[in-house]
Amino acid sequence: MRLYGTHTREASGMAEKVEDVVLDQAQVKKAVQALQAFLKTTSTQDTLLEESHQFSLLFTLWKIPKQAQTIRIPLPHGLRSDVDEVCLFTRDEPKMTSDQTQRFYKKLLEERGVKNITEVIPYKVLKTEYKPYEAKRKLLGNFEMFLSDDRIRRLLTSHIGKHFYERKKDPLSVNLQSKHLARDIQRLIQGSTMKVSKKGSCCMARVAHSGMTTEEVTENIEATVSTVVNKLRLKGKGIKVIHLKSQSSVALPIYTSDLSHLTIIEDAQREARKAKKASSKLQRAKKQKTSTEKTEAEEEIPELVPIVTPSKKAKLQTPPQKKKVLEKAPKPPVGKKGQKAKAKMAKKKGTRPPSQKIKRKVVKS
Repeated sequence: MRLYGTHTREASGMAEKVEDVVLDQAQVKKAVQALQAFLKTTSTQDTLLEESHQFSLLFTLWKIPKQAQTIRIPLPHGLRSDVDEVCLFTRDEPKMTSDQTQRFYKKLLEERGVKNITEVIPYKVLKTEYKPYEAKRKLLGNFEMFLSDDRIRRLLTSHIGKHFYERKKDPLSVNLQSKHLARDIQRLIQGSTMKVSKKGSCCMARVAHSGMTTEEVTENIEATVSTVVNKLRLKGKGIKVIHLKSQSSVALPIYTSDLSHLTIIEDAQREARKAKKASSKLQRAKKQKTSTEKTEAEEEIPELVPIVTPSKKAKLQTPPQKKKVLEKAPKPPVGKKGQKAKAKMAKKKGTRPPSQKIKRKVVKS
């Protein structure tokens, strides 16, 4: 019996307890031996056994994670051989052409002692030469693994295509400015990764291949479980079951969590439901109180009539007066009769008629 994952995390000043995963080493060895025997009986070519069959660990979690996570797993025994092709995507160096950038990074890798990289592709070359669909498929088939400069990793998603992610060959980011570049790249190439998705409760990590011995596979399984338990971002009990399987075999269980923590989970859920009901009742009471207060205030406030102030340009309204109907005077007749009528009108008004000439006396001297 061995103990894995016994540690605590400190977040926001409080210690968070993480589960303890206990693996039975004898049970793990039995599962590995059974899987190797099954692959030998089903395989027709023993020489290709190492390349065609991979061992993976299937982790089943108690609950779906709230956020996605990528866990890098260093392994004591590497998964890949030195013959495997590895491609590195680099950024474009300023004031350099694509060929100069490629030679610059190849020289840098040689100086740092990195010997596992077989091809260096600058970002500009990836955008131009590998833009067609067939070129991307050919690039995917030529290499077993892809690495990327962490400074351009976020830019590669729209250029490499969906097939890299379907075949789980999406580039892993590496810091090319690191002082321990050879060690970091070696861990990435010979190690494994596990992607924890927030869309489901199962995740898988490749841990060995069928060309390894039983002891090597067992050590890789122990290292993988220890790393996953330490880095998994889940509170309390996280791992439910762990299975060992290959691509064509059934899943063999090597670990099953106990059910002692289910009572604690149920109690916590009951308390959460009670708190939720209490909060909903308080909110309803507050709403009813506010509604009654609004109705009372509306009843107490009298209706106010707005006062209209006259504008400066508005005219004062005068009381209506009876309009006098003026009778139109008849038109005087034309000719002598008209002159006589005008004279009579002038006498009445005290004026002289316009046609009457004033005779002035002329005094002779």
